Amino acid sequence: MNRPPSINTSTGTRTKPMKFWKPGSEAPGSQLNQERIKEHDTDSTTTVYNIYRNLTIEQQRLKLPVFQHRNNILHLVEKFQTVVIIGETGCGKSTQIPQYLLEAGWGNQGYCIGVTQPRRVAAVSVCSRVAEERGCLLGDEVGYLIRFDDCTDEHNTKLKFLTDGMLIREIMKDPLLSKYSIIMLDEAHERSLNTDIIMGLMRKIQKKRDDLKLIVTSATLNAEEICGFFNTNESDNKENDTASILTIEGREYPVDIHYTIDPIPDYLKYAVETVTKVHFTQRPGDVLVFLTGQDEVLKVVDLLIEEARKLPKDSEKLQILPMYGSLPAPEQMRVFSRTPQNTRKVVVATNIAETSITINGIVYIIDCGFVKIKAYNPKTGVESLIITPISQASANQRAGRAGRVRAGKAYRLYTEEDFDKLPTSTIPEIQRSDMAPVILQLKALGIANIVRFHFLSPPPAQNLVRGLELLYALGAIDDNCNLKSELGQQMAEFPLSPMFSKMLLVSGEYGCSEEALSVAAMTQIQNVFITPSSQRIQSDKCRRKFTVEEGDHVSLINVYEAFLKFGQNAKWCHEYFLNYKGLCRAVEIRNQLKRMLIKYNIPLISCGGRI
Repeated sequence: MNRPPSINTSTGTRTKPMKFWKPGSEAPGSQLNQERIKEHDTDSTTTVYNIYRNLTIEQQRLKLPVFQHRNNILHLVEKFQTVVIIGETGCGKSTQIPQYLLEAGWGNQGYCIGVTQPRRVAAVSVCSRVAEERGCLLGDEVGYLIRFDDCTDEHNTKLKFLTDGMLIREIMKDPLLSKYSIIMLDEAHERSLNTDIIMGLMRKIQKKRDDLKLIVTSATLNAEEICGFFNTNESDNKENDTASILTIEGREYPVDIHYTIDPIPDYLKYAVETVTKVHFTQRPGDVLVFLTGQDEVLKVVDLLIEEARKLPKDSEKLQILPMYGSLPAPEQMRVFSRTPQNTRKVVVATNIAETSITINGIVYIIDCGFVKIKAYNPKTGVESLIITPISQASANQRAGRAGRVRAGKAYRLYTEEDFDKLPTSTIPEIQRSDMAPVILQLKALGIANIVRFHFLSPPPAQNLVRGLELLYALGAIDDNCNLKSELGQQMAEFPLSPMFSKMLLVSGEYGCSEEALSVAAMTQIQNVFITPSSQRIQSDKCRRKFTVEEGDHVSLINVYEAFLKFGQNAKWCHEYFLNYKGLCRAVEIRNQLKRMLIKYNIPLISCGGRI
């Protein structure tokens, strides 16, 4: 499926309205005004996903689908070394399975239960929910460990939520994970770079530790592939299997899938038309539109606002809300608020709404069929974001978002033939990433032969060669591709990319270690500048006040120094459209990196503005 070209509107001709066809209906071109009618479906302008919100926390836990499998899960964990659990989003696997393990005693006798998440936000939010359900202080019995933030107690924490990157750090400190009795890899279907590395490392560790258990949970993962990867049984006798699979049903209603009859030339325009069509022809229920990036989201939001202004005063209103990663937190929270009376909420989002968050009340999904992903070009050595067709698994995941409240509908802005041509699953991140950081970590763990390391999905040879070349150029490895004892090990210990690690370690020689620390800390913040959707012009003007000809890195130094000069003031950040929480985090990160430089006896010198 090729990316649709932009439509040429200069001719002034009006294109015919888009039509959808539901497979199995009488013929293409039929009206899309039929919906599955259920006795329990009622016309309501406000729908809430958590139908058990009025119950106590304990009662809510008993209502989750995963509770019916509690004993099965604990039995499989006792019997098998690895258990693969496939559970649809909303079944409760992320919050409940760790608690079942804790209640069954897997956190006793000084052991700890480790639960990984692909993202920092997920690790913290899931940990907070579990601590709330258990009625304990965050950081005591239940805690989290993310990069630059350790909220655990060395003696009391029995259940630890951490990012997959931090689990690799734990393995670097303790290669056999001797403090852990069981590891749970959550959201493994995302196949993040670190998740794949952990799977390869866990396969090696389990050969040395028969008592270390592993649970891999996912919403859409190929369970047979994972199970086969960890199953060490080479005979035909199933009794000797070391891995097993368990499937948990979700809490979803049926979703009708609709496709376009013909390919469309401009999915942004047709997304707006489809929202308008749903608003006028379908029953009350909120709409979620999937697009590829911030620019597309803001463009469609502007177009929908124009359409909303044309609505008759006495008709149902439209509330248009954007949702993307760099959106300021207060604006993000508006997406989760209850929809006002006589109003239909329309959320225009990137793929952050696919698995990372759950928005209440969504009944209709509009899927553009594309996603923006990170890709690495080994010839140029550059990572970039490219727009590419989604996978069938992602398309089904998106469609499933319409079935959380009642029977829903998913409108795919592509034909059924194009859907059939889509790849079954997204290419794992490890096959489209820079391998230099991975190689450095594996070398630091004592894995000399990277080529023979068991990857679930082996990376391209070109990427491995390019990664080795970069590490050699940085001085981390020698002519035989072995890790240099001092410099290479120090670089591996920094929670940064190899280039930033080398920059910090040699910054003292160039007399600019203070500035290097500021640059390294500021680049770890995803969004230094905030761009509210209603104040884009003002935020751009404020950004220019910090910008200099010497480049973005010097601009970041200017922002950091101004933040300190004005006393780390939240009001000042708000005035200049700066991310206050992000800058506070940059200060913390800089202090931690500074302590590491002191540990390695790197002189702390400022170039005094001579940049």
